Amino acid sequence: MASTNSNHPGRGLRHGLAAAAAGIGQAAAATGKATAAAVRHPGDTIDRARKVTRALPVAWHSVKPTLTGRVDDWRREYAYTLGQQAFVYGFPYLYNAELRHRWVTQKPETETTPYMAVNHFWHARGLWDVSDRAGVSPNIDTLYSWAWADLREEPLILSHPDMGARYFTFELVAFTSDNYDYVGMRATGSQAGDFALIGPGWSGDLPEGVRRTATAPTPWVLIVGRTLVEGEEDLPAVHALQQQYRLTPLHLFGEEGATLPERRDVPVPVDPAEDPLGPWKTLNAALAENPLPTHHDVLLRQFAEIGIGPGLDVEAQPEPVKEGLIRAAATAVPMLEQQLLSGQWAELVNGWRYPQGEVGHYGDDFLRRAAEQSLVGIAVNDPEEAVYLTAFTDDADETLTTGRYELRFEAGSMPPVDAFWSLTAYDEDRNLIPNPINRYSVGDRTRGLVTDEDGGLTLYLQQDSPGPERESNWLPTPQQGIWYAALRMYLPRPEVIDARWHCPPIKRVG
Repeated sequence: MASTNSNHPGRGLRHGLAAAAAGIGQAAAATGKATAAAVRHPGDTIDRARKVTRALPVAWHSVKPTLTGRVDDWRREYAYTLGQQAFVYGFPYLYNAELRHRWVTQKPETETTPYMAVNHFWHARGLWDVSDRAGVSPNIDTLYSWAWADLREEPLILSHPDMGARYFTFELVAFTSDNYDYVGMRATGSQAGDFALIGPGWSGDLPEGVRRTATAPTPWVLIVGRTLVEGEEDLPAVHALQQQYRLTPLHLFGEEGATLPERRDVPVPVDPAEDPLGPWKTLNAALAENPLPTHHDVLLRQFAEIGIGPGLDVEAQPEPVKEGLIRAAATAVPMLEQQLLSGQWAELVNGWRYPQGEVGHYGDDFLRRAAEQSLVGIAVNDPEEAVYLTAFTDDADETLTTGRYELRFEAGSMPPVDAFWSLTAYDEDRNLIPNPINRYSVGDRTRGLVTDEDGGLTLYLQQDSPGPERESNWLPTPQQGIWYAALRMYLPRPEVIDARWHCPPIKRVG
């Protein structure tokens, strides 16, 4: 599943946004039932809704058509249907506006949540383990380095030291959630370098030796850095590299001892719990912040009819329109979540879900951009950088659960990569699985793996040890309950990217 692409520090935000949207529906029903619940379980909701007080006319009118099937104001229904399309279109802008504000201004409750000033890096310091129960399908191969870059005034110079043979990458992500360029082992090489991040409309000269990256389509950019870590003993070396990652405004570049002041003045999203139109106000502000493609004009003219667009005032709309927009905001996030859970984002091969080639660059495919790129994990790597496969079922199409399973790679058919691969198991809550040997993944960097006599590799996926002679190849699974597996392949070869290489199925053997 695509959600395994990172450690997802935005997951809490996603659920907060969904909860806030559900809160709109709760106000409408006055009984604690969200509009989304009415859509999913109408029989459980109609009786409660019929008892609702008419003391909240805006909320009641916004939810009433869902419960009764009757339309009593075309403007409300038009705003609802068009509003859902506008929400899908604008979701990455809304999500990133919330995420930026949280990471820049809100001190985190845990050490795994980023907190950094604008144009400064935040670096993860440790690997995830079973004590982290955030349910984010954590990546335990790399340490992350995140930054929100403001390119409105001038370029920002990203610098890194010589990385030797260590895998690393900096994914450059527009406010739309689409990737627009990379710096790293694959894209620019491992030697020390300085790279200019350039916003739209800037023109000028760069210092000698500074390499230009592609012009960002939006003035705000998210930098997603990943640095390979070879276990706990390797952490000090990775920390030393992270401390040499630099972000320097162009006007300060080259100045000895120059320091960048901490800025935390980012726009404040409107809290949906305080204002049911808050998501739309936040979206309008974010759209005004970031220039939109000219070929979207015809779509934006339609959204403008209901007050959605750069700098527009949704409060100026008639009450029925606002009522429709309230309902649209309440149902859109659950709709996106259902689209993601449908599995339509992937091709199923031997029980493994292969993402489609456009991932990372969905562009005008607004639904997939919102659900499969932004909602699932903030940003998703280009397939050339990394491919993630997930399996929820075995070779008989049965859900993975308590039992003994094997995954066997024939000789010469190991995951074809130019960097590394790893296989991780997660419980049904998307957490790492406690086990007596403290092993949470296996891969081509796992020490002590034993190959079969014919050169193949058999991995044992089960809750109990397969025995001393096989324990080197054991990936522990839960003592009870369902689980799933994620195969991560970094710098995959073309046969992975175009799905000519098929990962063998997970087979139940007991």
